[in-house]
Amino acid sequence: MSDVSNSPRLIGCCGLYCAACGSYQSGACPGCSSADKKSKGWCKVRHCCHKQDYSTCADCAVYDDPANCTIFSNVISEIIGMFLNTDRRACILRIRKVGREDYATEMTIKKRQSIPRRGKKD
Repeated sequence: MSDVSNSPRLIGCCGLYCAACGSYQSGACPGCSSADKKSKGWCKVRHCCHKQDYSTCADCAVYDDPANCTIFSNVISEIIGMFLNTDRRACILRIRKVGREDYATEMTIKKRQSIPRRGKKD
């Protein structure tokens, strides 16, 4: 993996850290904050956050726990999370606890796009 940039702007709406994602680094995905046409329409979480003017789901005051939101938490996202060992819920809860800047710094230091679902979480 190449160097990981430290930027709160590179936190995806769902809490994944785009700067540490291979798809983002290779240019295959423009990231949530991009206005690129490739990034429009395919992600319901991104669409919801942009519609509400949220940076991430951590800004949502409707749900204390993102797992209760049917847009954020659904069968497909759970299967993808299990397959990729990503815990987007833990990411959103961490952003709420430490803020976007500290979360970006943590993920940059760890060179991770997500808090893992299983295994070492440090």
